[in-house]
Amino acid sequence: MIQVTPVILCGGSGTRLWPLSRTGFPKQFLCLTGTDSLFQQAAQRLAGLGNNTINVASPLIVTGEDHRFLAAEQLRETGIPLGAALLEPVGRNTAPALTLAALAAAQNGADPVLVVTPADQTVVDSAAFTVATQKAIEQASQGSIVILGVTPNRPETGYGYIQVEADAVRTGVQGSVCAVKRFVEKPNASTARQYLDEGGYFWNAGMFVLKASVWLDALQQFRPDIYKATFQAWKQRSTDTNFGTTFVRPGKAEFIAIPADSVDYAVMERCPGRAFPIYMVPLDAGWNDLGAWDAVWNVLPKDEHGNAHIGDVLTSHSRNTLVHASSRLVSLVGVSNLIVVETPDAVLVADKTRSQDVKHIVAQLQATKREEHTLHRKVHRPWGWYDSIDEGSRFKVKRIQVKPGASLSLQKHHHRAEHWIVVKGTAEITNGSKVLLLTENQSAYIPLGEVHRLANPGSIPLEIIEVQSGSYLGEDDIVRLQDSYGRNGPNS
Repeated sequence: MIQVTPVILCGGSGTRLWPLSRTGFPKQFLCLTGTDSLFQQAAQRLAGLGNNTINVASPLIVTGEDHRFLAAEQLRETGIPLGAALLEPVGRNTAPALTLAALAAAQNGADPVLVVTPADQTVVDSAAFTVATQKAIEQASQGSIVILGVTPNRPETGYGYIQVEADAVRTGVQGSVCAVKRFVEKPNASTARQYLDEGGYFWNAGMFVLKASVWLDALQQFRPDIYKATFQAWKQRSTDTNFGTTFVRPGKAEFIAIPADSVDYAVMERCPGRAFPIYMVPLDAGWNDLGAWDAVWNVLPKDEHGNAHIGDVLTSHSRNTLVHASSRLVSLVGVSNLIVVETPDAVLVADKTRSQDVKHIVAQLQATKREEHTLHRKVHRPWGWYDSIDEGSRFKVKRIQVKPGASLSLQKHHHRAEHWIVVKGTAEITNGSKVLLLTENQSAYIPLGEVHRLANPGSIPLEIIEVQSGSYLGEDDIVRLQDSYGRNGPNS
């Protein structure tokens, strides 16, 4: 029986899918196609790889501290148990991330086959994905490095390519195993057309299959500096379990010192012709990395005029448009090749051919430190969410939902008072030395500087309206005194 551990890389911010994707809620956690997020789709694809000869363990996920509860909650919704969440204190690209996963998987003498995938891709044909990946697992169990190569259907300049050996299957037959000749960088348009015409070239989707020991051995040979630095960070790790989820934190100072590099540059591109055999299995399964809004348009169903619409949308005499409406009616008249993305606090309008340039808007938001770069108006927290529905001089109004059994931190504020009105459910409110139990239409006033906490002791979600008043209403005016989720900063 081949033991398999899925590894899902959940880093990245998806800046080219702004305003839907933001630092605090990046694209891998969005439902861009179907009813599940891209991360949930990845977890479900990997969980379905088992058969009579392959045993699939619970997945390891590598993500950042800020997204740990979001990832754990989304995985819980799928019913797939989490092996562990490995939390990077800073981004160091995919090579250190995979090294953390390999070290975690190799504990107690284990040496499973790792199936490594980014969390932000979509696959239309899950059955074809399963066939190709199971073939890759079989090959990797023999000590090979295997990469899934996407069969190209157009001369794409946005992806790197994998060239297979001349005697390998060149037509992309699902389930074949091809020896890799070389990796090539993103080509220009004429070179990409040449690759498509010649055959034998496949898109590099960043999906790898290999034993944990094979990765660690290859990294030690090609990038011993990354291996040693990551191993030192791993040795200094701390582990805690919160609400049934195991969080593993490598040593922060040691992790920051790790050289940043990708799996491709650190190892894969160095393998052909050397001691580590590397193979490719063709994947023809409707793969897309949804890197920008034009890619989202490509995978969505369209009307007879090429329009792909999500939400409340009306159009007249418009063609080849993408509209994503989150909170209100969006209407188009007489336009073509436009992308319109509406959220409660921002609207994007772009030429579909320039969707890659959305990152320039995000850069401006970062430079001016605007909150729209980081957070949506509706912000998810481990206890539930809040939606800032109105604000003005010296006041802010929030709608807050708290999950059954959950609670906010015990906290106080230096600059604001709060008034809470229960709309639905039961609220347990700590207000100084008093503990109150309030139900629908009842309210409580929290004076400035008073220690307080909001909890939901009931079995249904608690909803309240919070009215803040004071001289400063920023989210960083939170002094946490006690927290069930191990959070330190106000935005975690």
